[in-house]
Amino acid sequence: MNTRVLLSIWLIGLGLILAVLPDKKVHSTQLKPNELLEKAIKNDYVISVDKVARSLVTDDSTVVLVDLRSPEEFKECNIPGAINIPYANLLDKENEGYWDQKEIKLIFYSNGSFLSAQAWTLCTGMGYQNIYIMEGGMNEWYKTVLNSRFVGEQITARENALFETRLKARKLFIEMNSLPDSLKINFREMKQKTTKKLDGGCG
Repeated sequence: MNTRVLLSIWLIGLGLILAVLPDKKVHSTQLKPNELLEKAIKNDYVISVDKVARSLVTDDSTVVLVDLRSPEEFKECNIPGAINIPYANLLDKENEGYWDQKEIKLIFYSNGSFLSAQAWTLCTGMGYQNIYIMEGGMNEWYKTVLNSRFVGEQITARENALFETRLKARKLFIEMNSLPDSLKINFREMKQKTTKKLDGGCG
């Protein structure tokens, strides 16, 4: 993501913060605009789909994926283990327990990076910690993980490990999204209850 795009996202996000905060509870550690800009420029909050795939395959309990898309899009398909908090409901009181995790990485994703970057700006600007975005969103997930193909005659050990992780993540994604709706709902409800009980929710 180049600097111009990053700054554009930041400015739009900052505008959203200013528009939303007067009607919402202000977090006690709300960042100043220059502090938020410094965090945005570092770009260390962006996580690749391959890292997300690895956390999925290894069942990493320190990562929680937050799908910002609509409930309809989420129901159609989602990354296994993700919880659905539509962007429009991000700051609803019922979702406060998810933010400010001390031991957990919350990774936002949507269809691309734009909405996730806005959500990151909004939550980080309010002072919440350990929030990241999955670069490229579901579009990149499909391109890199679901449509991954080996091309060439030789493959290095690193490339092989990466390809194997993508294959395992693809299998989990297809299996989970092939389940009947009732089983998917039970799995998601269990995941949401577990996440809300994690240490660090705002009080």
